[in-house]
Amino acid sequence: MTISHRTNRRSFLQQAALAAFAAPVFIRNLRAAPPGEVVRHASFGASGMAHADLTSIVSHPKSKLICVADVDLGRGNELKKAFPDLRVYQDWRQMLDKESANLDSVNVSTPDHMHAAMGMSAMQRGLHVYGQKPLTHDVYDSRRLAQVAAEKKLVTQMGIQIHSHPAYRSAVQLIQEGAIGKVQSVHSWSSKKWGDETPRPDRKDPVPANVDWEQWLGVCESRPFIGDGYYHPGNWRKRLDFGTGTFGDMGCHIFDPVFKALELTAPLTLRSAGPAPTPHNWANNAVVHLTFPQTAQTIGPVVPITWYDGDQRPPAEVTAKWLKDQPLPDQGSLFIGEKGALLLPHVDMPILLPVAQYKDYPRPKLQDINHWHSFVEAVRGNGTTAAHFGYAGPLTESVLLGGVSTFFPNETLEWDAAKLQFKNKPEAARLIRRTYRKGWEVSGLS
Repeated sequence: MTISHRTNRRSFLQQAALAAFAAPVFIRNLRAAPPGEVVRHASFGASGMAHADLTSIVSHPKSKLICVADVDLGRGNELKKAFPDLRVYQDWRQMLDKESANLDSVNVSTPDHMHAAMGMSAMQRGLHVYGQKPLTHDVYDSRRLAQVAAEKKLVTQMGIQIHSHPAYRSAVQLIQEGAIGKVQSVHSWSSKKWGDETPRPDRKDPVPANVDWEQWLGVCESRPFIGDGYYHPGNWRKRLDFGTGTFGDMGCHIFDPVFKALELTAPLTLRSAGPAPTPHNWANNAVVHLTFPQTAQTIGPVVPITWYDGDQRPPAEVTAKWLKDQPLPDQGSLFIGEKGALLLPHVDMPILLPVAQYKDYPRPKLQDINHWHSFVEAVRGNGTTAAHFGYAGPLTESVLLGGVSTFFPNETLEWDAAKLQFKNKPEAARLIRRTYRKGWEVSGLS
């Protein structure tokens, strides 16, 4: 059986269409723009994923881009070709101070280390937030953003756009309707390598002319700029202080349908069987074993889920029974149930296994949903968001905890979600909550 309906991120950005998608939990927005008004929007970030987010948001006919903040003024000014009236800032804090009274919403689409500071600062001003994945760089900050979004009854959405795609939604529906029976275990993987085993270069390079390096560093301690893309613009995901490695990046996508379908909460234990990070960089080839409490969709008493990245994959004793001639995709998940299995490539339609057993099984017929437009509509008081921070916060926490576990190879860490601490590893506390650089503190976080 060949895989069909293949959709990469770019084509999904182009194909997504507006529709309604109810979230399991929704806090009614009290600051919604009246339905007839235009949502006034600002972007943290001007290029890359920020450009994809802001253009997708303002492609909604009732949304308008007012201003943008980017540490690289050249990128901000480039946007003015498409948005001549755009106001451009290099300091995001200055943008909020001057513009927040004229705004309804923002998107936070920057390197991971600034997600929490920007998102929290916007929400404290009553602004609705579309925040890129991972929601934050650190576990504590994800918990706080979810709490504050609920307290202030703001519309939020995390940038896991495949959450709204028919492929992921179909997988969730098939699992929850019992197509493969109760789920016994899940294996998820990504071929990406957001790690680096080489030492950090001992040099100081000139900062690009348009870039404010101290603004780029933001909440992280000052250090020399290193060129050749070491930090900006391309490889910050590999660096401990700024990115969250492969698990933090792709886990938010690939764990999403697992988290949703199985109705997971917080992990009970985590155990890393892969290499530890270096002093400055994440490692590649992670293997992280997590257990979660039993749910209505699973067989208890715990649910074992394993993450693999880089060159690591589920072992042959796991895949041989189910895949046979079916190739293993570069990224995806394999759900193993009582009656069969479900293979979910990233991003493609789910495949029920064995193929012959399920050849006549009815598949869901779902429409595309525009992840960005549903955010705009929710801000306008119409409908809800599917990946609001009440859902995205716990998802991000679980993914980030996987990264934390890699600092302690071959040790089983017992997680106390209520207390945000490991019961048996108090020295891991430093990896749960970061200290913000002096002068960059944010109320409610640092």
